[in-house]
Amino acid sequence: MRPTGFLTAFLVLAAGGAGAADYRYDTSYKVSLGVLPIARMTFQTAVENDRYTISGQFHSSSLVDIVREVSADSTVSGRMSGGTMNPERYVLDYKSGKRKHTYEVLFAGGNVVETRVTPERPKPGTWVPVQPDDLKSVLDPIGALLIPGDADVCGQILPVYDGESRMDLVLSPNRSETFSAGRAKGEAIVCSVRYVPKSGYRQGRKDIEYLKSVTGMEIWFAKTATLQLYAPVYARIPTRYGTVHVTAEKFDG
Repeated sequence: MRPTGFLTAFLVLAAGGAGAADYRYDTSYKVSLGVLPIARMTFQTAVENDRYTISGQFHSSSLVDIVREVSADSTVSGRMSGGTMNPERYVLDYKSGKRKHTYEVLFAGGNVVETRVTPERPKPGTWVPVQPDDLKSVLDPIGALLIPGDADVCGQILPVYDGESRMDLVLSPNRSETFSAGRAKGEAIVCSVRYVPKSGYRQGRKDIEYLKSVTGMEIWFAKTATLQLYAPVYARIPTRYGTVHVTAEKFDG
């Protein structure tokens, strides 16, 4: 699956904040398929007064590049309100081999008001089109996993739209675990995750059908010390090719 689909919701995590103070810091993550490293990600977060910007870079490892180089640059910006991120603009520049696509989504009041895809991707006859109601009260892939510090973390249904696909990530309580990511250590809340595709995908696609039925997906959330938001520190994603692990190497720093 391209990084703008279900996997993005786990591969993009950073921390934002609220209040008058300014914050700027970096986060980094490694992605592996079993024990094989397949990608690395870095994110830069800036919060100024009530505005935030998160910029991220994703690049496949040298081993994966032998088959096909995959890279992505993403940016989301918006306003903070009550510890919640309200996106205004999300952009993803995605490259796979020689193919390049840009996805731009504009938000207003929590709803998508415009989507631009360059160049346009052809849609097969089995395509499930995105309906107007699918674009109401949705989140971008980056901000979706940044949960207010006073929320019931594993009692969430996260409605995500990435410029093409609309999906729900349904969280449910699982357990707690200790984690370590660079200098950050502590307790993580572990949520089981169920993937529910809504629209913007090819019906019958094998990886979509697999993810709909698979069990064992989970994501670990820890509260950021700086800004008191819950953000992921680890994710486990079963795929048809093996289990993908997303692990924070630098968190809240």
